[in-house]
Amino acid sequence: MALAYANLFEQNKKWVEEMNRQNPEFFATLAKGQSPQFLWIGCSDSRVPANEITGTLPGDIFVHRNIANMVVHTDMNMLSVLDYSVNVLGVRHIIVCGHYGCGGVAAALGNKQVGLIDNWLRHIKDVYRLHKEELDTIGDTKEKTNRLVELNVHEQVYDLSKTSIVQNAWARGQFLQLHGLVYDIANGYLKDLSVTVGDNNELDNVYKFDTGVLE
Repeated sequence: MALAYANLFEQNKKWVEEMNRQNPEFFATLAKGQSPQFLWIGCSDSRVPANEITGTLPGDIFVHRNIANMVVHTDMNMLSVLDYSVNVLGVRHIIVCGHYGCGGVAAALGNKQVGLIDNWLRHIKDVYRLHKEELDTIGDTKEKTNRLVELNVHEQVYDLSKTSIVQNAWARGQFLQLHGLVYDIANGYLKDLSVTVGDNNELDNVYKFDTGVLE
């Protein structure tokens, strides 16, 4: 059954009442400010809400979402969120979270035009090109798509480490770790892809900035 617009307000009231029952000071504390430890870069898919699947509360995770959880170096929206979270909020962990069955990744594997989003999906096609040899050995379409989901997360974590924002934080000695996860909608579990990065040692030299010049 479709969720009616008016129902959102009824559910909001119930949520407020429940939160107040659990912690009468909850909203007063939230209103004083935020100090999240995590930045979450996830997919816009409505089935992958950051707080719900991590069991966290409002104020725990700073969130940016876009189609297929991309870190695009010309995306001023993403870069603004990244800059604010690192340099103002002082987050300690940045998570790139993809999900199996991602429609954006599936579309990027095909050749059908779907509209303006084709220009965005081209970045995922670039990930496919980088890993074409491995992906072309996978015959099953679902398995191939899910593997590209994983590889896409790997590349987005790597792209985060290329940014001057992250590199300058590391140069200042700021604790900042980048992580890659995948969410399985079919069972609800998160999978750690073991791609945690905490410095620029693994970064190709061409991407390394002379830090300390610009902040």
